[in-house]
Amino acid sequence: MARWEPGARERLVVAAVDLFTERGYDATTVAQIAERAGVTKSTFFRYFPDKRDLLAAGQETLSRLLVEGIAEAPEGASPLTAVAAGLERVSGAMGPVNRELAPRLKAAVAASAELQEREALKGASLAAAATQALIDRGVPDPIATVAGELGVLAFKRGFAVWSEGGREATDELAVHTSAALDELRVATASLD
Repeated sequence: MARWEPGARERLVVAAVDLFTERGYDATTVAQIAERAGVTKSTFFRYFPDKRDLLAAGQETLSRLLVEGIAEAPEGASPLTAVAAGLERVSGAMGPVNRELAPRLKAAVAASAELQEREALKGASLAAAATQALIDRGVPDPIATVAGELGVLAFKRGFAVWSEGGREATDELAVHTSAALDELRVATASLD
């Protein structure tokens, strides 16, 4: 088995998603994931503390990109405009592998209560990062919280539509997250 071949982290994630889909999360072992990815168990543990953390792969990067995009939005931008800048930055990090894995990942998460909980924590963490980035821009807390949550909801909705496009689709995720955020703006305006 290869120890330090390039792309081991990505291969581990792909192998895990495939195995979770085929066998179920609970029935899949770290050894099986490592074997499918063509690496040793010790290589697995260099990248991830356990199999739950495979699905959080990239979470820190997404949070960082979202925060950077919000922070770099033009001065005086509305909270949702700043969130849109963050979503654009995050969307740029998503490529064909993310699109291809999404339906399988969705199925694996739907079949496991533990993975559903992990997915909810990822969303909450992303919303908290967005909220804090907005507060750092001087946005009052309640407004920052609503805008941060709307941003995460827009990301989830946009990602769902984008990932259904399949391998052949060439549209960018940012198109879908932007459209989802626009839909949510309209929806919030009709709440009163």
